[in-house]
Amino acid sequence: MTGIVERLAAALVTGFARAVTGVRGDWRDAPPGPGPHIYFANHASHGDFVLVWTVLPRVLRRTTRPVAGADYWDTGAIRRFFGRRVFRAVLIDRRPEMRTGDPLEPLAAAIDSGQSLILFPEGTRNLTEAKLLPFKSGLYHLARLRPDAVPVPVWIENLNRVMPKGELVPIPLLCTVTFGAPLPVAAGETKDAYLARARTALLALAPRPEAVS
Repeated sequence: MTGIVERLAAALVTGFARAVTGVRGDWRDAPPGPGPHIYFANHASHGDFVLVWTVLPRVLRRTTRPVAGADYWDTGAIRRFFGRRVFRAVLIDRRPEMRTGDPLEPLAAAIDSGQSLILFPEGTRNLTEAKLLPFKSGLYHLARLRPDAVPVPVWIENLNRVMPKGELVPIPLLCTVTFGAPLPVAAGETKDAYLARARTALLALAPRPEAVS
């Protein structure tokens, strides 16, 4: 249970995110009901999960945890405070040589306790011109391991322009977080087939370039 300081910090973060980005949620399907969900999103900034977390209804935000890199969020007192105590992130070491167990175990444990997750199947920030990097296999294995947790694609638009790489001061710009329809693994579906389908569903939520007349 978070304390007063953590709740105040969370309110300040969400208020700041709304003020700077004007972020709004766009639910293409019905907003998620109770029970664990796996929100999987594109990844271009360290602030991505903050926007997804911010636009969730408050009752869902309380039980939703981001999956984040321990090598970033567990270094330094400030990052550690926000990562562990404010966002209650499930921290994963992205360096295989530093792991001592199955990286999916803490994610599965969070789902078993009734919590939802925000994760990024690209595995790292996309700093290229491509819309999406190839997906890692974790999304598929987690969805198979915990089929009661509903995978939901989420497209985050414009945050990479609000917080360009190397900049310390955000640039005010409207951001949108678009939630698609649930995407469970089908019976007998292979890893490659599911990841291709998940990638296609995520790309379908991205804004299309305006036609030039």
